[in-house]
Amino acid sequence: MKAKVSWLEGMCFEGVSESGHRIMLDGTNPGQGASPMEYVLLGAGGCSAIDVVAILEKGRQAVTGCEVELNAERAENPPKVFTAIHLNFMVTGRDLSEKQVERAVALSMEKYCSVIKMLEKAVDISSSYEIHPA
Repeated sequence: MKAKVSWLEGMCFEGVSESGHRIMLDGTNPGQGASPMEYVLLGAGGCSAIDVVAILEKGRQAVTGCEVELNAERAENPPKVFTAIHLNFMVTGRDLSEKQVERAVALSMEKYCSVIKMLEKAVDISSSYEIHPA
């Protein structure tokens, strides 16, 4: 996997992935784009949500929505690394099995989400879930 980050102006940079997708990164708060740490947090949420939906669909669950609320704590002093991240999955669907939702979240956290697996070596990561009818 490759990527490129190019300085635009001020503290604003453009990131381009190997697949050609572009993002704006900004060290100004607030800026023109998310900060690099915000993108790390979004990556964790996106990676795990993809897993949860894929696992539930493979289990023939009628999933109609999935959102992840992420709450991260950071160290007070530089480098201001994440010290804790909590992911709360809100899964919507028709007649969803709580057992299968619980299993999907657990599998993502414990086995499949590469972002979570990488971060958990340095960050306290926890998760929860809610099931909402469609």
